[in-house]
Amino acid sequence: MAKTARKAPPTPPRRIAVLGAGSWGTTFAKILADGGSDVVLWARRPELAREINEVKRNSDYLEGINLPRNLRATSKLGEAMRDAEVVFVSIPSQTLRGNLEAIKPYLGPSTIVVSLMKGVEKGTGLRMSEVIAQGLPIEPERIAVASGPNLALEIAREQPTAAVVSSASLETAQTVAMAATNRYFRSYVNTDVIGTEFGGVLKNLIAVAIGIVDGVGYGENTKASIITRGLVEMTDFAVAYGAEAQTLSGLAGLGDLIATCESSLSRNNTAGRLLGQGYSFTDVVKQMNQTAEGLASVAPVLSLAEARGVEMPIVRQVSQVLAGTLDPKDIAPHLTTDSDEPQGERTTDDGHGHGGSSLRGAFKRAFDQLRNGGRGPRGDRP
Repeated sequence: MAKTARKAPPTPPRRIAVLGAGSWGTTFAKILADGGSDVVLWARRPELAREINEVKRNSDYLEGINLPRNLRATSKLGEAMRDAEVVFVSIPSQTLRGNLEAIKPYLGPSTIVVSLMKGVEKGTGLRMSEVIAQGLPIEPERIAVASGPNLALEIAREQPTAAVVSSASLETAQTVAMAATNRYFRSYVNTDVIGTEFGGVLKNLIAVAIGIVDGVGYGENTKASIITRGLVEMTDFAVAYGAEAQTLSGLAGLGDLIATCESSLSRNNTAGRLLGQGYSFTDVVKQMNQTAEGLASVAPVLSLAEARGVEMPIVRQVSQVLAGTLDPKDIAPHLTTDSDEPQGERTTDDGHGHGGSSLRGAFKRAFDQLRNGGRGPRGDRP
């Protein structure tokens, strides 16, 4: 009996553009260059592009890190995207839609676009890949997202880690993952874009909560409880929107959650810690040199959760601290429960007095979907 020939793996791209020269964009450009690709990094400021080209440093965001010789920079968007087979986008999530208009004229007919951003758009509640799909003439099979436990400075220092690349097309995910793999960075693949993307968004919110209780001075028991229950909130939310639960137990969920909650390098953890120390939301924003995506995502995530009947007591408490209606020191006693009634630890636990709120949420979601002909409140498939 003749053996079935194995399908040849996708060819890794050689010419890549990375848009955004902040800490994560620059770090990912380094990952790609160290993987052997020809990488051009787009920096908004000409002086930053000049520093990267002349001394192979980005002192504003990655102090002390030497960048590869095959990594070049430019402040001209068209030059960065010229002949690029893959374009990685690493800009603040709330500015993405406006930037897509500038990107559109330079997009090739087969170019793959990869989101490195972890946020949801205010007003629409859309994930970044959904914003890209709306703003560019591109089919879903050419869109990918990358996520995982990825603290930029650690990776720039070449400390070993992993990530996951997700796309509706497994071949696209494999192509991107091959480019984003080197001796200190490995990329895995999946096709659960929703779970991968929401994992990266939601862990930021839990990291803000961890930062708050850290700033207040609570200890490891409190933080471990919040991380564990936070993963439940993340999973409930993502599954309600069509994600696979196991994705939230992987690199884009639990892995990213641990790294972001436990490290002082995390912008969201730092923002939360400042809030816990008594700084106002306005003061925190002023002190942060870079964007903490979790702060911008709290309100739209809560709106999305309400639309699907998902209860997120931890995220709601974070929103109250941000609004100044809850004292940070009062946050921990409320974070790990949304009711005085004993509940099941897992949302699948049932019975009287166990997980009742989760069951009510599940029934509400099912009813909403039936009422909308199998579609969710926004008209999308769950």
